Amino acid sequence: MRLVLAAIGQKMPAWVEQGVAEYRKRFPRHLEFEIKALPLPSRQSGQTVERLQQKETVALLKASDGCYRIALDERGKQWSTKDLAKRLEDWQMQGDDIAFLIGGPDGLSSECIRHCQQQWSLGLLTFPHPLVRVVLAEQLYRAWTITTNHPYHRD
Repeated sequence: MRLVLAAIGQKMPAWVEQGVAEYRKRFPRHLEFEIKALPLPSRQSGQTVERLQQKETVALLKASDGCYRIALDERGKQWSTKDLAKRLEDWQMQGDDIAFLIGGPDGLSSECIRHCQQQWSLGLLTFPHPLVRVVLAEQLYRAWTITTNHPYHRD
């Protein structure tokens, strides 16, 4: 099973690359964590937010084709880490690849969200997109450790 993070934005600071790499190497072989970093559409004058989001939507849907899609969106439901662990167990039983979608600076379009099976909010705070990559990698790893009784997570 693959956990795919499909995100708009390719040039991440070194701390983001290092943070994500640290958690990626901890995942077991049967649970691959993959990042598909997609280019930010050119923000030329005359481009509307809707047009930019449409381009991002096409790229995100293509990158997550065949996956069960989860939109990371502030209007989504909030999950605790234990909720995420339970969902991870369920996803593993279903056997589908899971894609987490992160839009560009203007967020995900309503069209993109309609193509997702779930919406997830990481909380009431607004996070910069690079930080979300690290938080998501850590939380997915933590969720996996809960499902396997690994000592990483403590109650």
